[in-house]
Amino acid sequence: MNILFLGIVVFLILLAVFDLVVGVSNDAVNFLNSAIGAKVARFRTIAAVAAIGVFLGASMSNGMMDVARHGIMTPLYFSFYDVVCVFLAVMLTDVVLLDVFNTLGMPTSTTVSMVFELLGGSFAIALLKIIRRTAAPDGTLLSLGDLLNTEKAMSVIMGIFLSVAIAFVLGAVVQWLARLLFSFTYRVNGTTTDASGRMGNLWLGSLKTGVLSGVSVTVIIWFLLINGLKGASFMTPQLMAFVRLHTWQLLVGGVAGFSVVMTLLSALRVPVLKGVVLLGTLALAMAFAGNDLVNFVGVPLTGLEAYQDFMSGGGQDASSFMMGSLMESAHTPVLFLVAAGVVMVLSLVFSKKARGVVKTSVDLSRQDEGDEMFGSSAVARTLVRTTTSVASFLSQAVPRPVAKWVDSRFNTEEAVMPEGAAFDQIRAIVNLVLASLLVALGTSLKLPLSTTYVTFMVAMGSSLADRAWSRESAVFRITGVLSVIGGWFITAGVAFILCYLLTNVLFFGNFIAMILAVALALFLLIRSNLAYSSTSKPSEGDLLWARLMRTRSEAESWQLLTGYVRLTARQQLEAVAETYNTLVKAFFREEYRRLRRITNDLEEQRKDFKRQRRRQILGLRRVNPILAVERNTWYFLTSNAISQMIYSLKRTVDPCREHVGNNFSPVPMECVEQFLPYRREIRKLLERGCKMLESGDTSMAEDIRQDAAKLQAALSLHRKEIIDRIQERDAQIEPMSVLLNIVQESQELLSCLRHLARGARRFLEG
Repeated sequence: MNILFLGIVVFLILLAVFDLVVGVSNDAVNFLNSAIGAKVARFRTIAAVAAIGVFLGASMSNGMMDVARHGIMTPLYFSFYDVVCVFLAVMLTDVVLLDVFNTLGMPTSTTVSMVFELLGGSFAIALLKIIRRTAAPDGTLLSLGDLLNTEKAMSVIMGIFLSVAIAFVLGAVVQWLARLLFSFTYRVNGTTTDASGRMGNLWLGSLKTGVLSGVSVTVIIWFLLINGLKGASFMTPQLMAFVRLHTWQLLVGGVAGFSVVMTLLSALRVPVLKGVVLLGTLALAMAFAGNDLVNFVGVPLTGLEAYQDFMSGGGQDASSFMMGSLMESAHTPVLFLVAAGVVMVLSLVFSKKARGVVKTSVDLSRQDEGDEMFGSSAVARTLVRTTTSVASFLSQAVPRPVAKWVDSRFNTEEAVMPEGAAFDQIRAIVNLVLASLLVALGTSLKLPLSTTYVTFMVAMGSSLADRAWSRESAVFRITGVLSVIGGWFITAGVAFILCYLLTNVLFFGNFIAMILAVALALFLLIRSNLAYSSTSKPSEGDLLWARLMRTRSEAESWQLLTGYVRLTARQQLEAVAETYNTLVKAFFREEYRRLRRITNDLEEQRKDFKRQRRRQILGLRRVNPILAVERNTWYFLTSNAISQMIYSLKRTVDPCREHVGNNFSPVPMECVEQFLPYRREIRKLLERGCKMLESGDTSMAEDIRQDAAKLQAALSLHRKEIIDRIQERDAQIEPMSVLLNIVQESQELLSCLRHLARGARRFLEG
């Protein structure tokens, strides 16, 4: 049996590797989003800087595992078997849960997940002990307060609210003030962000840049001393006490000294802002690795120590051997820390899911318009309406000259950002510095602020202040922010419930349940990664869209835009043809499930088409204005034709699904046989339209329009026959009415196809 326990402990160590991979993939957003969003360097450079910070932070961590050892449970009253069940359940839940969030591209808190998993697992064992009336060594019955430390969980919950509110508000306020000082056009390292090339005064620009950089570097170094290096061997208690005692002197002296140095460097055309962003990235990466390492390896290494203690005690009865030794703090060997640092660095460099999580944060704070990842929600719409009304009311109280001057500071039309950047370096510095300041301040004041929550909400607040959320995008951005925040709370609830249930299964199922749970977790992880690998590759349309957004040539923009419109229109038309054929077949065969699935697919197609149309309109803004005016009428004719096709199919499937769902009589077979030739001809015409769009041969358009008109006329005669048949006394009204609706909507599809062929030909040819 001891061999089986050893196997479980070894598997816990292996799970720690998986947990490091998925944890780093999720938490990478904490320190990568500012540098990547501002495009201060190539991704490889940014990843290298972050990797150095991660490795140093992990290697210099003091390895204190108090949270895993006795931060939630009171191991004095837990047996070795209890601890094994809890730790295995925690690691299995954590790996699968974080992997799910990474696959969805949603940032969450590894601290919250670990704490609530420990709380759920420990609560399961504690509840069993209370039910069984387990007594302490002195004979008193154990209570929940004796078995669990609920204060830690409550502090995390407080941290959620504090982090969300404080970080968002301060992010908005500080970024608004920073933009008033710098605007979107400023001189930096001998260049300018002004589209007209105006440089401005050298010394004034250098002074502003120097002061901002001096404040930023000082805050970042203070953050390193308080958070990133607090576990390093050279950070003795005396040195930490000196830093805390002389905080204000160090801060004031640092600001003054670094401001002078940075001003001179800026005047000498040294890219100091880029250096500050990279330094902030390094600092946050070090703090993350040093402080959050326990989230990934704390439980497995504590399990290893528990096994060693169990074996040193004779290794007899796992259910009676109590884990009082875990009440003491333990230091992790440096070898484990270095190994963990290596795994974290490799995960950071090679993980595709890390880029997906970072992309979510960067896209939600993007300055310009583009592809929105989220839809709209009722809460977001209400918030936008309320905020717009309040802002309109407050703007009336502001003097017009003041309002005009403030608006001029937020004018983005004259500014130029690096190619591919989501926002400028000023906002990147505000994000890094303010996040570092809040986390360091929270640590020094012993407030439970979360690094993930702080960095994300500061980025959202600063993007709001920078007017990155226009009226066209605000509802989508707010929905995204609410989705991420909701995911944080879901993390806590799911982690607690899932770990509670899994711990019970492992406790009562013994080794058989443990083996099955391990096999299931491995299966889910492998399937998730295989599925993500197959879906993470960008489609042809996404590649065209990315090229369209990067190019600065109007001629190339037009070429890419027409290619993108042809591609997406063909894809939508192919989906319409397939759906129409399947819909009619499912109705005649009375396949209710297929009809219900078609309804869901049409809604997804509608959303996808809406996203594509937004991209296409943004692309029209990038081509020659005269050309755009000439062709936009025909573009909208094509686009609206596809939109009407989707709605026509929806109007077709709804009565079909209702009819079959109510189990009404089917359409008479002779009527079915009469309509099937029309269905085949309609599908052939739709497929001809797809071929026209695929090849770009618009000479086919006129033939398609003429054939569609002839088929419309034939359907009109068939429709009259159906109406006449309905008037007969022996005719079944319900099925014939639905068939009549199918015929009418088929005519509408052909009409839309004619409009699409005409619009596509004129849009592509002129």
